[in-house]
Amino acid sequence: MALTLYGGARSRASMPRWYMEEKGIPYRFQLLDMEAGEHRAEPFTSINPFGKVPALVEEDPALPGGRLQLFESGAILLYLAERYGDECRTPWERGLAQQWVLFANATLATALFVPSSREREFPRLMGSLDQLLEGGRPLIGEVWGVADCAVNAYLAYLPIFFPQLDLSPFPNVQATIAATQARAAYQQAMGQR
Repeated sequence: MALTLYGGARSRASMPRWYMEEKGIPYRFQLLDMEAGEHRAEPFTSINPFGKVPALVEEDPALPGGRLQLFESGAILLYLAERYGDECRTPWERGLAQQWVLFANATLATALFVPSSREREFPRLMGSLDQLLEGGRPLIGEVWGVADCAVNAYLAYLPIFFPQLDLSPFPNVQATIAATQARAAYQQAMGQR
């Protein structure tokens, strides 16, 4: 079995990288030169015809055709959680994981990166997340997992992309960001952007 994660600098590839680092999943990271358009040309477009990162390729004789190709950070995270992370063992665990990964990539990402949504949705979402993150508990179960990776990755983007945002009304969000940035696996994944 061999996993290769394709990504670019400052891309959503950081989320599955962080997850793999946290869970000790062996992988190879293939950094694409986004400025040169490497992600929009062969051989990468044979992996993701839409020319977007991240993408994951797994080579394993047990897989149909011996190979799996996935794109979209959420799909990659959910696959890794189920196959390698000892998560998503039951339909309800899978449903909760899907809920949080989809929330992060759709609702939370839109509230952060779409200016009109940031003004309207951001404070409301942060207020709810602040309550849910009280005490540093994982979003699902008793241990850090795929839901925490997806949501906390976006929260940790806040001081990077939006240093002007006042997060003081959300002390649990601030504590989560600080705890995320202090994690060795997060630093490893983010340090190699």
